[in-house]
Amino acid sequence: MPLDAPLNSLGFAKAPADTRVVVAMSGGVDSSVVAAQLAEEGYDVVGVTLQLYDHGAALAKKGACCAGLDIHDARRVAEEMGFPHYVLDYENIFKDAVIDEFADSYLAGATPVPCIRCNERVKFKDLLETAKDLDADCMATGHYIQRKMGPQKAELHSATDATRDQSYFLFSTTQEQLDFLRFPLGHLASKSETRALAAKYGLPVADKPDSQDICFVPDGNYASVIEKLRPGAADPGEIVDMEGNILGTHRGVIHYTIGQRRGLGIGGRADPLYVVKLEPDTRRVVVGPKEALSTAIVPIREINWLGDEDMTSRADWHLKVKIRSTRPPRDAILRPLSATEAQVELLTPEEGVSPGQACVFYAPEGSRVLGGGWIWRGY
Repeated sequence: MPLDAPLNSLGFAKAPADTRVVVAMSGGVDSSVVAAQLAEEGYDVVGVTLQLYDHGAALAKKGACCAGLDIHDARRVAEEMGFPHYVLDYENIFKDAVIDEFADSYLAGATPVPCIRCNERVKFKDLLETAKDLDADCMATGHYIQRKMGPQKAELHSATDATRDQSYFLFSTTQEQLDFLRFPLGHLASKSETRALAAKYGLPVADKPDSQDICFVPDGNYASVIEKLRPGAADPGEIVDMEGNILGTHRGVIHYTIGQRRGLGIGGRADPLYVVKLEPDTRRVVVGPKEALSTAIVPIREINWLGDEDMTSRADWHLKVKIRSTRPPRDAILRPLSATEAQVELLTPEEGVSPGQACVFYAPEGSRVLGGGWIWRGY
């Protein structure tokens, strides 16, 4: 093909049939539509599904990603569309890279986001390397986020549909990974468009419900998972106010998160109390009034920066940040301390900022994602 040949839909100057793309298939409707769409466009598609934890136990966990039923669903889609499909056993990698840290973070009084670590350490690291070993030109996923070519390099942008946007969970995608990744669904206006495509391709998962829980905690009871992994994690302790006065007892620090109001068992007070700090070393849960949750200065580390300029080239950056996946980006000032650490000042203080959560950076205007880091200290 001549050098000035037009680019195909994945950005390569060659025919789709000559372009191999590994599709990370969870068994859900999103990644299934990506695989089917690329197969229909004539790409050399290879589907890969990760078995992330015990297959036998997974069979009963219908609502979770990468469970036994989902592996079966991914295989059915591949058979329907006529491309090869492989299941890779990543159970040990997943436990070491994601589950163990999840448990240890809760024990340390943090509120982890394991889906980010899974993308960072498993899907976009080990699986991406596997895709390269398979001689793929790129790897595609069903994430709702956009990759756009900017004047200098490939850029990460939030999804068109703000209600489906997954940029919060993908901030740690490096530039090298972004060069190899593709996100064919990020431009869609709504999830209904994805389901319409699934119906168009006749996929058996067209009406499959979205998974809601952390994949290895399909019933939402993360405390029971942590207790199994770390016996003694649910040792009881004291609930104290901000002056250290004992107000009651609790059944384990792992059952509480910053900002929690319900379930404290210390009713009968005129003003509601909220969890403002967790002290795992003393097994204390510190509670206080709502205003004690308000935070303006947020320390960040393990920063992944995707901007065009070096992050440390400026003393401060006026941008927008997200400190919870469910909250919209807010105006903030980023003050770099090193290439991987910074202080973020929220121009409007927010409540419930918790160590272990992510702080994701966005351009002040437009949809570009500039990276992000991890909130790492209590207040």
